[in-house]
Amino acid sequence: MSRIEVDTLVLGWGKAGKTLAGALGRSGRDVALVERSPQMYGGTCINIACVPTKALIHDAASRRHGDDPQDWFGASVQRRDTLIGKLNARNHAMLAEVDAVTLIDGEARFISAHEVEVSAGSDRLRVVADTIVVNTGSVPARPHIDGADHSTRIYDSTTLQHVDPLPRRLVIMGGGYVGLEFAGMFAGFGSSVCVIDRNETFMRREDRDVADAVRGLLEEQGVELLLGADVASIRDHGSGVDGPATVTVSRRLGPRTLEADAVLVAAGRRPAITGLDLDAAGITTDDRGFIEVDERLRTSAPGVFAVGDVNGGPQFTYISLDDYRIVLDQLTGQGRRGTGDRVAVPTTTFLTPPLARVGINETQARRLGRPVLMATKKIADIAAMPRPKILGETHGLVKVIVDAETDHILGATLFCVDAQDVINLVALAMRTGATAGQLRDGIWTHPSTTEAFNEVLTGLRPLT
Repeated sequence: MSRIEVDTLVLGWGKAGKTLAGALGRSGRDVALVERSPQMYGGTCINIACVPTKALIHDAASRRHGDDPQDWFGASVQRRDTLIGKLNARNHAMLAEVDAVTLIDGEARFISAHEVEVSAGSDRLRVVADTIVVNTGSVPARPHIDGADHSTRIYDSTTLQHVDPLPRRLVIMGGGYVGLEFAGMFAGFGSSVCVIDRNETFMRREDRDVADAVRGLLEEQGVELLLGADVASIRDHGSGVDGPATVTVSRRLGPRTLEADAVLVAAGRRPAITGLDLDAAGITTDDRGFIEVDERLRTSAPGVFAVGDVNGGPQFTYISLDDYRIVLDQLTGQGRRGTGDRVAVPTTTFLTPPLARVGINETQARRLGRPVLMATKKIADIAAMPRPKILGETHGLVKVIVDAETDHILGATLFCVDAQDVINLVALAMRTGATAGQLRDGIWTHPSTTEAFNEVLTGLRPLT
């Protein structure tokens, strides 16, 4: 069995791991990076998650009424694959070009806290490292559903991207951001979509006016929502497009039966730790299986870090990038940076238009017990922001929460064109202490979505 020694070993090509490997390698440290699948060079985001799904969402929203659904979907998948192929190859090249980085294909398992065995077929390689970074990510969760193990109609968020043919009837199990993004996407491609959510309240973490606006958009796009419901069983009856599955739904109002050409299970994600043998390294996990870390992403094993989705933190690629900064500071800096430094982290659900959030919403503001102001306005009513009208997309609203005493922004919800970009401006304002008045009186390009602040923030009023 071959054996190599390196300064740092990274397990997995995710955002944090690949960025750390590149930075350390360029500084002259010996680094090894192990990845089990060449299809995952570059990590989850560029290969099967953020980038490919947003490419499909864009194409779905671009389909015209007369475009054939199957042809449009097939062309969109082909464009997706071409794009992802280029990104995958470029990500591999970016590290292959660094002499101090050794790229290894294979399955890794811990022998001890500082030694890992990598297997590829009958080949075995022992890698010894002072520092090991676990960056293996997460995979879609698969809850038990009666009959699902024998159904050919079950998909997850990865496999549904290559479903063939385009399902005429799609049932989505789960009303979280993944389920809703795929609902809007496939409705745009021309599928009949039904979302089954076990929660009685739609988007229960959002303000009711925001949730109602999103629900109105989805229903306008033809999406049916079944709330307070769950999938009881799935039964195939036939093969091919003419042999859909029967989905039995349990709910308080009584059971319901649906026919589905495809069923997307969007029920969360679980850590990708199978086969790692974390116990051999003394690495502890929580009750969900995610690796436990402290605020500097150190595991229970000295010299071992866990970054990205596998550590149970927010599952966003930009959080993974910040994980990289924290670990790099531990290895080459002063070691002061930690997860507690994160302030005003924005999120976006990529509907059409997108829904973006940062900070607190109205519901949370009412619980603060201190003077708070709020401004809200529907997109269609904002005269100073013509961009949505130019694009023909006037769904949504803007809400901003402000501290009445300091004029500092406490949070914002943007459900509109360009929300995924404009929310970053709000987040920056919150981090730097910029005031609502500065956003209101800012000089913004025209026509742009940012101009909404010129008008909306003139309407700040106390919460009643």
